Amino acid sequence: MDVLGFVLEGFAALADPQVFAFMIVGFLIGTFFGAMPGLTSVLAIALLLPLTFSMDVVPSLVMCASIFMAGMYAGSITATTINIPGAPSSMMTAIEGHQLMKAGQGANALGHAALGSMIGGSIGAILLMAFLPLAAQASLLIRTPGKFSLVLFALVVIVIVERGAVAKGVIATCLGIMIATIGIDVMQPIPRFTFGTEALTQGIDLMSLIIGTFAVSEILYQASVWKPGDPGLAGAVQGIRIKRRDFLPRWSEVRAIGWLTYLKSALIGYGTGILPGAGGSMAAFVAYADAKRTSRKPEEYGHGSREGIAAAECSNNAMCGGAFVPMLMFGIPGDPTTAIVLGVLVINGLQPGARLLQNQSELIAPMFASLLVSALLLIPLTLYLLGPYLLRIVSIQRGLLYSGISVVALVGSYVATFSTFQMMLALVFGVGAFFLRRENFPVVSLLLGFILGPDLEQYLRRSLALNDGDPSVFLTSPDSVAFLLLTVLFVYFMAVRPRLKAGRAG
Repeated sequence: MDVLGFVLEGFAALADPQVFAFMIVGFLIGTFFGAMPGLTSVLAIALLLPLTFSMDVVPSLVMCASIFMAGMYAGSITATTINIPGAPSSMMTAIEGHQLMKAGQGANALGHAALGSMIGGSIGAILLMAFLPLAAQASLLIRTPGKFSLVLFALVVIVIVERGAVAKGVIATCLGIMIATIGIDVMQPIPRFTFGTEALTQGIDLMSLIIGTFAVSEILYQASVWKPGDPGLAGAVQGIRIKRRDFLPRWSEVRAIGWLTYLKSALIGYGTGILPGAGGSMAAFVAYADAKRTSRKPEEYGHGSREGIAAAECSNNAMCGGAFVPMLMFGIPGDPTTAIVLGVLVINGLQPGARLLQNQSELIAPMFASLLVSALLLIPLTLYLLGPYLLRIVSIQRGLLYSGISVVALVGSYVATFSTFQMMLALVFGVGAFFLRRENFPVVSLLLGFILGPDLEQYLRRSLALNDGDPSVFLTSPDSVAFLLLTVLFVYFMAVRPRLKAGRAG
């Protein structure tokens, strides 16, 4: 595929005023949800998912991409101003940004966060557009046993990234796989695990699980810690007065951070995004730790380091580009947001894989262009024009906000399926996910287990059927062996080795 033609095709689609308008609306929605603590871009796309039934594919994907980029960036706003990350990926930004805020340099910290987000998001989008066609060609070389080992590798990585909660990650993933087995068998037209209920014959709808585990459970969780009458965040932003010119970072500070820090952090973020289930939190942490390790002024970290802000924000926004690679090539989401974007593809009848990029590039290219435009133009423009007003988002009355989102979530689940039963399942999954979250079970692992479980079963059974039930095919197929070895290496370096080091230190 011609990379230049692919890129031009994407920008040509954005030239359509309607598509461009959807991108801007999506960016503003993502900014709102990202800046509001407790609300994320995952929730925003989950709530908008039912609307994609009445929209064309291109505007739907363009809006999802802009929400993704905006939500990743906007978490830095409240992380800096009131020390409450709007998104989990902004935790490292809160450490440094809020120290600058207390020193009267809050606007400057927000400016560096926006600059890092702009650079990282742009580099991630460019790498995505440049190398995805090559990844598409490579994916054609992977046969059925290799696909099974790849999905197994993804599930293992999803579990072990839950540091300190590996057992709970295994349980949540297995729950997701078990839920996915309900309905028609993946290989034969036979219903299973329906418990005599005809409504379960069609299985559990992806929409019901997404809205339940992310929207309903999030509202229940936030409402459980909310105290009526508490001014909370509204009181925290009172008295903040910021001028637009204060958001512009000084050139001397950018030079002190160094372009190498921006580039290295972006590459770390992009690479982390390719790992299934890693997400922006891990990308920000790894880049922040590496920047601190190589910094000329490590003593500033923890006391208001602009370099730390730049590294964290550059990395978590570059992750957005990397997360699309496994999702589009293998149907393996790189993070929770791309898991829901995968739902948008499935709803519109698009099957991830190399064929999607080769035969329907006119549908995918605008989404990549939206990532680049959102990062390069909309992030700095939004902060400069709306920065002083974005801080007021947190003053919205929580009771009104939660009740409105709850209604939208449940109505959306009904509109998506036109099934009262599936709507009730969304509520049931929401309550169940709420209790799982209270016990620190990762509900993201549950969703990814639900999405990847059918592929794992299908490739396993198909590989065995093609080889007379001989499981040695997974050890004789080169691509399968490569992914199995990669799985062993990840388990060793991310789970076994840290425990061995901790044991020696103890």
